[in-house]
Amino acid sequence: MRGILVAASVALLCSLAGTPLVIRFFRRRGYGQLIRDDGPQAHLSKRGTPTMGGTAIILAALAGYFTATLIFGPERSAGGLLAMGVFSAMGLVGFLDDYIKIRRNRSLGLTKTAKFSGQALTAVLFAVGAEYVAETSTHLSFIGVTDLDFGRFFVLFCFIILAAASNGVNLTDGLDGLAAGTSSLVFGAYTVIAFWIFRHQADYSFEAWLHADALAIAAAAAMGATLGFLWWNAPPAKIFMGDTGSLAIGGLLAALAVLTETELLLVILGGLYVVETSSVILQVASFRLFGRRVFKMAPLHHHFELVGWQETTVIVRFWIIAGLSVAFALGLFYADFLARGGIG
Repeated sequence: MRGILVAASVALLCSLAGTPLVIRFFRRRGYGQLIRDDGPQAHLSKRGTPTMGGTAIILAALAGYFTATLIFGPERSAGGLLAMGVFSAMGLVGFLDDYIKIRRNRSLGLTKTAKFSGQALTAVLFAVGAEYVAETSTHLSFIGVTDLDFGRFFVLFCFIILAAASNGVNLTDGLDGLAAGTSSLVFGAYTVIAFWIFRHQADYSFEAWLHADALAIAAAAAMGATLGFLWWNAPPAKIFMGDTGSLAIGGLLAALAVLTETELLLVILGGLYVVETSSVILQVASFRLFGRRVFKMAPLHHHFELVGWQETTVIVRFWIIAGLSVAFALGLFYADFLARGGIG
């Protein structure tokens, strides 16, 4: 418990204090956000706002994690190091994407092939490390493993969940503070889940329990970092997380899901990400098949802006949806614990 508190506190303080430094650094170099002309016109005033703020989230979370593990352990947890490694690697892919957009002054960064390759390489390294070093189960999981064993296709599954989670967060990151606020809620839930698994070893598999304490610290560090960043990213945002932050956050969430054996539960925990992603898929499919758009604009948060909702109204209501998703998922997690015969 002390490690969790230290990780969250250090990451929060580093993010609160470090984000303004990142803002000034990027502003001096002209690393500003590009804004689409076909979106809500109110967003055009945001053009030039410093981006790549995910850098502050990543550095703060790493500071929180390693400070806590060096003081309280477990400093050699393969699971914790894998999770933070995925967090950093996906953040690097996003950073390159953001940097190319800014340097070339265009809305496209890395090519699809380059981004795919970066995500695929991260997934392969994570899958190999998870299976052979962290001794993670290769079975599909909801809360605990199911009978479906991916076997040799575990690498492919890891790529799918990493890509899905990171792209889901990326699509949600379209309004000030929306992705940061939502992600802090989900990281908070994973702090509880991992700590609960660690404290109730008899009710969960050895693979899930083995690194649960380190994963709780990793989730707490990420929660503190995103909350500190949210202070500066809340409307009107002084900095955007960019792909640097959204890909890193999604990658860490996927890693936490795999290592705590809650892969399908992540779909409920990240319910808002699923809704946002589904709106894009539905929009594209409808236009290609029928030549008609279901929404005024996708992802869904832009639709409500164009309908006439104020940006802050959309953000707060979507945070409520995210909070309800997290609450429902935690309720399922606790109900499963009781069904296993757990007490307290």
